Amino acid sequence: MPATVKTLCDAMEAWAPAALAYDWDAVGLQTGQPSQPVQRVLTCLTITEDVVRRAERWGAQMIVAHHPLVFRPMKNLRTDDPHTALCLRIAAANIACFAAHTNLDVVPQGVNTLLADDLGLLEVAPLIPAPGAGQVKLVTFVPETHLAVVREALANAGAGQIGAYSECSFSTAGTGTFRPDDTANPFSGRAGALNEEPERRLEMLLPRVNVPTAIRALRDAHPYEEPAYDIVPLENRDPRFGLGARGVLKSPMPLRAFAEHVRAALKLQHVRFVGQPNTKVRTVAVCGGAGGGEIPRVPRDIDVYVTGDLKYHEADSARERGLALIDAGHVGTERNIATKIARYLRKAVPGIETKAVLEPEIFTAINGA
Repeated sequence: MPATVKTLCDAMEAWAPAALAYDWDAVGLQTGQPSQPVQRVLTCLTITEDVVRRAERWGAQMIVAHHPLVFRPMKNLRTDDPHTALCLRIAAANIACFAAHTNLDVVPQGVNTLLADDLGLLEVAPLIPAPGAGQVKLVTFVPETHLAVVREALANAGAGQIGAYSECSFSTAGTGTFRPDDTANPFSGRAGALNEEPERRLEMLLPRVNVPTAIRALRDAHPYEEPAYDIVPLENRDPRFGLGARGVLKSPMPLRAFAEHVRAALKLQHVRFVGQPNTKVRTVAVCGGAGGGEIPRVPRDIDVYVTGDLKYHEADSARERGLALIDAGHVGTERNIATKIARYLRKAVPGIETKAVLEPEIFTAINGA
């Protein structure tokens, strides 16, 4: 069966659920329609005119990007605006465009894990808790005979994972009551009568992003026509998800040497750094894209923070607190994700062709003598 736009969207959702995106973001399918067949997919950081030209020349039916094509609502469709004209050109060419933005920033093996790996960091972990990474407690009531089946179904849907332990749950015995009307088809008991049923109260921890999947799994596995369940919000955060990443270098090195290492590892023309050149650094934090606004949330034990698009006041505040910075640019810290998306989709959706476009740097440095 040929792949469709929906097939690709579902594959990206499995990696980077849209529910993890920040509430101001614009993610998901932005042009095209789900049933459209797809054979060739172009991946990129930003959907530019060059990317669209390549997609047209190659015959791609879909573009998967990190940056959204449509980020703010359009108020008109004037073709004298370059970006609007580009959007209309994409629509006319019937090319589907999909964006995974902040949701791809916060997931394991996403933008920031890739950046940390590119820089050779060890002991990589999330840096800052993600707002959408909340957890809930799912509570349901099930006959003893079906407890194991329902528990397994919920576990397969993402419930009951606590650190290195899976299928974690708690159950207590109790009695449920119900009175089916004449149209009901109860699993047990008599219609029109008040029935009592020995049941188990089953409780499992669940990532908020998995709630829809878990409810479907519960309904499919539960023997009742109308299974009862509670979704209880918790203060817990899922530790797997976070903005940025942190890790350590194999050996400490001077800040200037590490800045040169960043430039070479990311194949950049230049980087900027803030801090004393000979300061030894070992504990490193990274945040792809424009991460200057997160400086106040960077833990105090971090020696150097690698990000892009740093502003003067952001750099000054970091200098005052003794945090070294390396500005490797927005493109430089994120563009390699295009290759990773292409590889992921080839594996997740057999039979399709993918091609990654690595965006060139926009700025050119002029070095003084």
